[in-house]
Amino acid sequence: MKHIRSIYVFCSIVTLVHSGASKLPEETELTTNCSNTSLRKVPEDLTPTTTILDLSYNLLFQLQCSDFHSFSKLKVLILCHNRIQELDIKTFEFNKELRYLDVSYNRLKSVTWFSLAGLRHLDLSFNDFDTVPTCEETGNMSHLEILGLSGAKIQKSDFQKIAHLHLNTVFLGLRTLSHYEEGSLPILNTTKLHIVLPMNTNFWVLLRDGMKTSKILEITNIDGKSQFASYETQQNLILENAKTSILLLNKVDLPWDDLVLIFQFVWHTSVEYFQIQHVTFGGKVYLDHNSFDYSNTVMRTIKLENVHFRIFNIPQERVYLLFTKMDIENLTISDAQMPHMLFPIYPTRFQYLNFANNILTDDVFKKSIQLPHLKTLILKDNKLETLSLVSCFAGNTSLRHLDLSENLLQHENDENCLWPETLITMNLSSNKFADSVFRCLPRNIQILDLNNNKIQTVPKDIIHLTSLQELNLAFNFLTDLPGCSHFRRLSVLNIEMNLILSPSLDFFQSCQEVKTLNVGRNPFRCTCELRDFIQLEKYSEGMMVGWSDSYICEYPLNLKGTQLKDVHLPEVSCNTALLIVTIVVIMLVLGTAVAFCCLHFDLPWYLRMLGQWTQTWHRVRKTTQEQLKRNIQFHVFISYSEHDSAWVKYELIPNIEKEDSSVLICLHEGNSDPGKSITEDTINCIEKSYKSIFVLSPNFVQTEWCHYELYFAHHNLFHESSDYIILILLEPIPLYCIPTRYPKLKTLMEKKAYLEWPKDRRKCGLFWANLRAAIHVNLLETREMCELQTFTELNEESRGSAISLIRTDCL
Repeated sequence: MKHIRSIYVFCSIVTLVHSGASKLPEETELTTNCSNTSLRKVPEDLTPTTTILDLSYNLLFQLQCSDFHSFSKLKVLILCHNRIQELDIKTFEFNKELRYLDVSYNRLKSVTWFSLAGLRHLDLSFNDFDTVPTCEETGNMSHLEILGLSGAKIQKSDFQKIAHLHLNTVFLGLRTLSHYEEGSLPILNTTKLHIVLPMNTNFWVLLRDGMKTSKILEITNIDGKSQFASYETQQNLILENAKTSILLLNKVDLPWDDLVLIFQFVWHTSVEYFQIQHVTFGGKVYLDHNSFDYSNTVMRTIKLENVHFRIFNIPQERVYLLFTKMDIENLTISDAQMPHMLFPIYPTRFQYLNFANNILTDDVFKKSIQLPHLKTLILKDNKLETLSLVSCFAGNTSLRHLDLSENLLQHENDENCLWPETLITMNLSSNKFADSVFRCLPRNIQILDLNNNKIQTVPKDIIHLTSLQELNLAFNFLTDLPGCSHFRRLSVLNIEMNLILSPSLDFFQSCQEVKTLNVGRNPFRCTCELRDFIQLEKYSEGMMVGWSDSYICEYPLNLKGTQLKDVHLPEVSCNTALLIVTIVVIMLVLGTAVAFCCLHFDLPWYLRMLGQWTQTWHRVRKTTQEQLKRNIQFHVFISYSEHDSAWVKYELIPNIEKEDSSVLICLHEGNSDPGKSITEDTINCIEKSYKSIFVLSPNFVQTEWCHYELYFAHHNLFHESSDYIILILLEPIPLYCIPTRYPKLKTLMEKKAYLEWPKDRRKCGLFWANLRAAIHVNLLETREMCELQTFTELNEESRGSAISLIRTDCL
């Protein structure tokens, strides 16, 4: 009994919805799991709509009549592994939909029967009944399919009450068996009979009767203390009316000779399939193939799995030849730690041999073996090392399927391989094969598994495997997809977990027939070389197995962990020709734009002016405000068109000097330096003047140089204030007449930040007053700075004549 550790009652309720099965009910089924919760009685607060109730592995010892009345929809009730001693089936009379009742592994000694017409599965095995608990009510359960029983005594009368039931399975789980009445089991009408014996039980009579009972017979727990009849007596026994065609023995522990007796008895019965699992044998070997009668049998398959020896020195010839001389169709001896196998010298009719999970070596194939009818050979998980030896053995067979996985196999280039033409399926996975294995493959192979080896490339000088349809190269060391020049019919390729960074496009060109491709879990390098591979999934209609979870970037580091489907590689960055064309087009567009700007906006001049302005700006940063003030030599700088020079000379200048003739005016033509460019002269004039006056007129607009002077003044860096520019509109200028290449002038005109020359001469006085106010120059301060600056410049030439020069210049 399972050890109970829980001290709190906890019932978990899980709702299960059946879908997609036509035979299952459409309504929701509610499962209440109260197993392993140390319950001593059935909880009262369970959901009444429960359909599946699990109360197993608890401490229940008695069931009350009212425990299950409220569960009108209950279909499955599991009460196994409790301590229940008495069971009244009438307890479930209100559970009309009950189909499954399991009360196994309790302490039941008596059952009060009540006919549950709908019950299909009833398990009363592994209880403490003195006799098998059957009665007439049991026989009334016409829908019963699986019946589990137990009892210390088994009698014919117990089974006669249910003999008319057509059961699928009868399970006898016996804790003890003190008496068995021979002939009891054949009374049952069942397809399968499974008997679990207690220790030290004579199973011989149960085996004989069981084989007369059902088509499938399974017996568990056969040990060496069973009381065998003597071999001579068994030879005289003739088993009549045998029904069993499939015999299964589990957990067998017998001396070798007793095991041979079982094979001999079964050999002459109706058994076609004989399987023994978890068998242990020991003792001395007396009986062998020489004393075994191989005649008169219908046996087709013998299967021994999980075989353990208690014999340290096994006489191989006696043990191995016992099985290989049976001359049946199918033989399996797996997981037996078998180091060798012997075959008779004559041909046998084996079609299927399975010697997996042993320790067979190449010595098995060093002697001639005649298996002309062999179609399937499984040698998985052994110690084989040479593939060519296996091929020479297989060459004398009709082999179609070969499994050599999980061995130590290798192949050298100079070894010859002689495979049969019939071989179409091979499993060579988990070995030590390198690239040379492709030179030792059957010509007509269709399905080939080479995963988990040491293959780095598929050689180009191999034979054409024109029939190959499925190829598994997963878990190797390939760096690229193999081409299909040698595998023209390949339709399935698995190459996951290799070292592929960027799959080659040659594969997709040569492997047109591939419908299923698995390249997942490779260390992909997500660069332009992978772009076409990523695009392939969009047009392959699900060809990529595991897309997109198994396709993840490993390189570069900034994309590591990103799924390939999320990687964006633009066409322009991956197509060299397109990239060159794009760059050329962009350069042409930029060149055209620059040419247009040069022609339409005089861009070269702006660039030169910007350079001059930048140089001036750097000079200003290094010059203090006091130094800037000492550079001032004029009150105003006047910029005008040559066509407006008469108005400037005869109207503007005289009126500016009217109140104070000491106003210093800078004109470009009178203050130019022959050693400097026009640009530098203009900048100097603006630098040395407090204010800049621009006389605007249509002539000014048409004079480009006047506009440049305005540009410099507007970007003057030598004045902290923003009112050092004074605009005089001499004649109206329509905005549409201002060329687009003069955006600064157009902006100032739109803001109307100018003084307009009046048409009426009577208004001129006000105009001049406004102009003088706009100039607003401290003449005295300016004159003193002018004198100081001029004195400083002439000091080095002649201090004696400095005073007269200063006065002359200022006046």
